[in-house]
Amino acid sequence: MMTATLELTRKEYELFRQLVYRECGISLGDEKMQLVKARLSKRIRQSEFKSFREYYDHVVNDETGEELSLLLDAISTNTTHLFREAEHFKVLRDIIDKWGDSPAQRADANTLRIWSAACSSGEEPYSIAMVAHQALQQFPNTALKILATDISTRMLAKAKQGIYQPNSLEDVPDDLRRKYFKPVQVSYEPSFQIAPEIRKTVTFARFNLMTPSFPFHKGFDVIFCRNVMIYFDRTTQGTLVNKFAGKLHPGGYLMIGHSESLNSISHPLTYLQPTVYRKK
Repeated sequence: MMTATLELTRKEYELFRQLVYRECGISLGDEKMQLVKARLSKRIRQSEFKSFREYYDHVVNDETGEELSLLLDAISTNTTHLFREAEHFKVLRDIIDKWGDSPAQRADANTLRIWSAACSSGEEPYSIAMVAHQALQQFPNTALKILATDISTRMLAKAKQGIYQPNSLEDVPDDLRRKYFKPVQVSYEPSFQIAPEIRKTVTFARFNLMTPSFPFHKGFDVIFCRNVMIYFDRTTQGTLVNKFAGKLHPGGYLMIGHSESLNSISHPLTYLQPTVYRKK
């Protein structure tokens, strides 16, 4: 096993920066060089590559795509918690109330379809699912289908388990915590797992938002894509927002993060309030 210090040259950094931008749209600035070096060094040592260039060559020549997935896992930031940016979940309740009272919007097989487009370890789609499941009690025989996607296979594996530490539940409303979580033991540590009736409403899948066209046959009533576009340049943001708009049902909603804005981006959505947009 190598113990020598690995050095990342500017030329090598440019290769990784272009690769990451090309594959997942993340725009790494000059100031991210040390971060990339730190995050990739561990993987390089584990696999006993002799240099960053040797590792880069391996990634681009790996036809399985597995090493690229591991690289993107290492580079991407996965910071999230249950009911993050809680205002969006109040908006979601209002949306469902209006949706349920609109026969035209409920025409799609009486199914509410929501997409969590960067779900990380599952906190966002499960928060959505709890709010939607409770709100839909007033509309019997209505199905709830949530698609939760992420580029990180490691995060998706964690998300599917739906198990969280007690401190992760701090922002969950008391009634939802009592109703939708059950205590479990994980490695002798007390934890909580999302209830089966909530987990079954969410389908997890790996998906790259840089895919040229989204292959989903059915549209969505609500799309959440929060705190992701801050890592993209303006051109990539514009392309992505317009692809989202194309997959929204008429009258559907797009929610973005509170640190994000669609100002100066050309798109067909109507601004409703900060971070909330609607398709005409």
